[in-house]
Amino acid sequence: MAKFIIAGLIGLVVGGALVFYFFVGVPRAAQTPGAPIQPPDAGVAAGSAQIVLRQEFFNEVITTIFRDMNAPAFPLGAEQQTTGECSSRITVIPEGSGVKTALRFENNRISAPLAFSGSYSSPFGCLQFTGWAQANLELRYEAAEQTVFGRINVETVNLDGVNPIISGFVTPLVQTTLNNQVNPIQILQGRQIAIDAPIESTSGRLQANVTDIRAEFRDNALNLYVIYAFSGAPAQ
Repeated sequence: MAKFIIAGLIGLVVGGALVFYFFVGVPRAAQTPGAPIQPPDAGVAAGSAQIVLRQEFFNEVITTIFRDMNAPAFPLGAEQQTTGECSSRITVIPEGSGVKTALRFENNRISAPLAFSGSYSSPFGCLQFTGWAQANLELRYEAAEQTVFGRINVETVNLDGVNPIISGFVTPLVQTTLNNQVNPIQILQGRQIAIDAPIESTSGRLQANVTDIRAEFRDNALNLYVIYAFSGAPAQ
């Protein structure tokens, strides 16, 4: 029974990786596997566990990353370009342009305003810029891999005091960089929260594999429902 409880606690901790992997940006690819996670059916399915994650939890993780680690930074565009001392690069910062980088639960979705600063090595010289982007985080589940992925969708990019001509080509570079360099975000693998616990009194083992994950926003929190298929097996 102790191992059963420990497995559940591990699952909760792993959920915090959602924010960590988002800001670290691993792995990097443009396409996100799986399909959007659906809300639960009417009533809670038998054999399901509920994980409740609040906005404050994620933002405490974000605060720790900025406080104790290097600010997340990405090459601007498909490849790193450097001319002299100027690098084409964008860095997510804790706060700037009147915006604080955070995750927010708004209108049944995860909103992610991102403050940033950067530079662009252009034919016209080194362009320094600041601004913020409005993004949302979509949760997806890949059944074949039993894996939950996240996908960042940058909706708008706002640059501070940049000439409209320059903004015309820097803005799409910023948007493409954040979308492509960060996605997909591997959040949770089914085997990390699968159950394989000995039941000594029966000389057997209780096993459970994840078959589906559902999600909904309720009471200002993200509620994840992990649905298991239970089985018994002889003790090894």
